Amino acid sequence: MAVTVAASTALALAGCAPAVPVQDAHLVASASTTPVKVVRQGATVRLSTGYTSVIAAGSQWRDVGSLPQGRVFRAVNTVFAIEGRQVHEAYLVLSGDALVGFYLPGETHFSPLDPPVPLQLGDHQ
Repeated sequence: MAVTVAASTALALAGCAPAVPVQDAHLVASASTTPVKVVRQGATVRLSTGYTSVIAAGSQWRDVGSLPQGRVFRAVNTVFAIEGRQVHEAYLVLSGDALVGFYLPGETHFSPLDPPVPLQLGDHQ
């Protein structure tokens, strides 16, 4: 009986999704309120966990600060999340016109995206 339970537990654990890869991060907040930006063309991002996240065209984002990896943008009027072993609220981290990863505010971590994904933000009209 104990062997069956142990084997079942091992199988259940093997079936779990991988954790989102993270690094410690310190967000340097923007000094003032910045204008809302809009995603020009949507993107589907495949994470190393095997899950995908969709960043919708027309979705609105506000620059909230920076990390060494790039500018950090928080979703406006919604919550954006990425998924691995757990679901994490996530902010976009852009370097130029490339999404290089996500800032996870609940854990103060940066999760890199490999490879980066082209993503352009434009002015909200």
